[in-house]
Amino acid sequence: MEEYQKILLQNKAWAQDTHEYDEEYFTRLAATQTPQLLWIGCSDSRVSTGRVTDTMPGEMFVHRNIANLVVEDDINVLSVVQYAVEVLKVRHIIVCGHYGCGGVKASMSDGKSGQIAQWLSNIEDVYERHRDELDALSEARRVNRLVELNTIVQVKKLAKLDIIRRAWAADAHYPTLHGWIFDLGTGLLDEILYMAPD
Repeated sequence: MEEYQKILLQNKAWAQDTHEYDEEYFTRLAATQTPQLLWIGCSDSRVSTGRVTDTMPGEMFVHRNIANLVVEDDINVLSVVQYAVEVLKVRHIIVCGHYGCGGVKASMSDGKSGQIAQWLSNIEDVYERHRDELDALSEARRVNRLVELNTIVQVKKLAKLDIIRRAWAADAHYPTLHGWIFDLGTGLLDEILYMAPD
C-alpha cells in the first residue's frame, strides 16, 4: 500500500472514531473558526503544530514555510497575517523556529540555486549581520544560534508590517508577538522574544 493510501484510510478511521466519541464534533468544527493565535512556523515534517502545542483544530491559525520566514514581499504570508489580524482578530502571533532546521542549515551551505536560493538569502542576511558571533561557535551550535537569531529577526520584521502597526494603533493591547524555539530533542518550546504594542 502506498503511503498516501494509508493516510486516506487513517483519515477514515479517525473521522469514524471522532464521530463515535462526539457526534457533534464535525458540526461544531464546520460552524466557525475563532482562533486566538496565529502560528508562523517551519514546513519541517517533524514539527506538527497541533501535536507540539497539544491544540485542537480551530484553536490556531497556521502558516508554514521553509525556515518560518516573514518576507516583506511574500503575498502568502502577508495575506495570512492580514486575515488573522483583521478578520480573525487573533490576540497572539507566534513565529516558531526549531533547532536543527534544514532551511537554516542549507542557508549556510553552497550550491543552492533557483527559488530556494532566493528564499534562503533572507537567512543569509541574518548570518551576515551576526557573522562575528556565529563564526566563533562550533558548527552544531552555530546552526542552532542562527535558528534563534532568524526567529528574532522574523518577529521584528512582523512588527514593522503595516498590518501590525495599524492593529496596534487601533488596539493598544493586541496582537502580541512571540518568538519561540522548538527543540526536536526534548519536545519543548521556549519563548525567546515577546513584543507588545508600545
